[in-house]
This record gives sequence, structure tokens and C-alpha cells, in this order.
Amino acid sequence: MAIRNIVIEGDPILRKHCRPVDKVDDRIRGILEDMLETLHDTGGVGIAAPQVGIMRRMFIAEPEPGEVYYMINPEILEMSGSEEAEEGCLSVPGYAGLVERATYVKIKALDIDGSERILETEGWAARVIQHENDHLDGILYIDKAKDIREIEDEPDAEEGE
Repeated sequence: MAIRNIVIEGDPILRKHCRPVDKVDDRIRGILEDMLETLHDTGGVGIAAPQVGIMRRMFIAEPEPGEVYYMINPEILEMSGSEEAEEGCLSVPGYAGLVERATYVKIKALDIDGSERILETEGWAARVIQHENDHLDGILYIDKAKDIREIEDEPDAEEGE
């Protein structure tokens, strides 16, 4: 496993649509493990493949420590509710903003073993999943946010999705 470099806002790769993963094999699993190690190194709660320069439809969400969701070729099936909350992003370091997102998300994806899973999430986990899924379509939270502000060294800030 290896820690990968995070692609920072301004790099055109973050604005592109990712291609589907054709086959969940050892190469894809290795990338996902690198992404998880990178996520843990940064203290974030989610990371999408384009954030490490990989243009494939996959991300990892870890809304709570040890609660890791590997999402390959995700497809949101249902969303409901609405809530505005602060978000940040590993690819937009030093900033946070208010983003309105659904409070409930039902998503279908392949997991790290290539098995299809359906996951229903609410609250914080639903927010993390929506944020990461947006990355796969070239959307950053700053495209949806209002009241974007610079954050000062707040080590426990809910940033780093």
C-alpha cells in the first residue's frame, strides 16, 4: 500500500467525468487500499478516485472510524430529505462552506470484492456518500456551497471529505 498525492482544485482532472470500472481485480483493489491509506493519512472521511488522479468511478467513504464503504460504479437509487451543513474537501484545502444535501441516500455499488451491495444511509454518512459521488462527475462541493470561508487550523473541523 502507498499514500497517494491528492489532486488539488484547479487541476482539470477534478472536473472530468470518470469512466466505469470494467472489472474488480487486484489492480483495482490495490488502488482502493492506497486510497484508504491516503484517507487515513489525511484524516479525511472520504476520498474519490479522481482525487488521486484515477479517472474511474470509485470512492471510499468512512463516515465513522472503522465504518468503511468501498463504492465501485456507484448508482444512487433514492434520495430524500434536505439539510444544510458545512463541508470541506481534501482537494480544496483550507476552505469550508455550507452545502444542502439529501438526508437519506440509497446507493447501489460493487464492493472491494466485486459483489453488488445496496446501502441505505442517513445523516452524516449520506452526506459523505453524496460528496464523494459528486467527484465522479467532476463536481466539487464548492460548486454547490454558499458562505465559503477560509478555515484556520481547526484540527477537528469537519473538513476533509
